[in-house]
Amino acid sequence: MAAKVVLVTGATDGIGRQTALQLARAGARVIVHGRNAERVEAARQLVRRETPEAPEPEGLVADLASLDAVRRLADEVRGRHERLDVLVNNAGVYETARALTIDGFERTFAVNHLAHFLLANLLLDRLRAAAPSRVVTVSSVAHHSAELDLDDPQAERSWDSYAAYASSKLANVLFANALARRVAPDGVSSNSLHPGVIGTKLLRVGFGRGGASVEKGAETSVHLALSPDAADFTGRYFVDKRPARPSAAALDVPLQERLWELSERLVGGM
Repeated sequence: MAAKVVLVTGATDGIGRQTALQLARAGARVIVHGRNAERVEAARQLVRRETPEAPEPEGLVADLASLDAVRRLADEVRGRHERLDVLVNNAGVYETARALTIDGFERTFAVNHLAHFLLANLLLDRLRAAAPSRVVTVSSVAHHSAELDLDDPQAERSWDSYAAYASSKLANVLFANALARRVAPDGVSSNSLHPGVIGTKLLRVGFGRGGASVEKGAETSVHLALSPDAADFTGRYFVDKRPARPSAAALDVPLQERLWELSERLVGGM
């Protein structure tokens, strides 16, 4: 059987790099994504060195703060592979000051949600070709404290670093659930997760503290990506490799659909 092809966004450090490494150890053909070419190559070489028996890892560069770059990333994946077994939406940012992307979107919302919304939709044909396949979206327990104002998704009226991050993590769960309904008939699952309080750069920047190891942080992503135990789940939120209850807002189907429709308009078509 051919190795499973897995794309991990934000795989040059932290949880993403460890996720790529663990997936390669399990025999997957890993595509390492990052926004910096040197760091992508360093991560790719690390995966190659640590998993010599695994298929040759690949590296792709794209700045998720640019929708054009997201489209090019999807084109590169589609150009190289007829099928994609797993997409791990892992990349994320925590901004300490409000900033706009090249497309004019608030950066936290754009990178953490819009980029992955667009990427997943652009790769659906490859995911369908690999069915049963999986989309895994890394959210956070922070989504429990979020309020997502779809009348002001760019937080133009009021912006706070934590509120912006938490809202983007709520958007992750809403998106994962809405996607699950759309692709279930095609044999594609979509789940979201909280990786734990992990000692990453994002945690230090955003919260000024350390946490558990990145090895621990990657466990649930890897479980949802490859474990047979996760094969029958879709539209669920996981903590410590087990289904957990997300916030009430995350389960709000009308809110899920409103976010989906807004996201479609903002990305300008798929």
